[in-house]
Amino acid sequence: MTGMDHSAVLTRLGPVFQDVFDRSDIPLTLKTRASDVDGWDSIANLRLMIAIEGEFGIKFDVGEFQEYRNVGDLVAGILKRHGQT
Repeated sequence: MTGMDHSAVLTRLGPVFQDVFDRSDIPLTLKTRASDVDGWDSIANLRLMIAIEGEFGIKFDVGEFQEYRNVGDLVAGILKRHGQT
C-alpha cells in the first residue's frame, strides 16, 4: 500500500461497503458515520471489519474498530496499520 493516502483508501473502501451492505448508493465520505447508512448495525460492523481486513491485508482489534467514530477514523486506522499517516 505504498503511496496510499486518505483519498486512495476511501476509493478502495467504496466497493467494500457496497458489497457488505449490498447497495451501490452509499454516500461514502470521511465524515460518514454508521448512523448515516441504513443497516449499519453490530452484525454489519463485524462483516465490514472482516471485509476491510481482507481488502487491505490487515487485522483489527475488535475494540479498536468499534471506537472509530466515522469513516475518516477508519481510513486513518488503515493508513496507520500500513505505517502511513
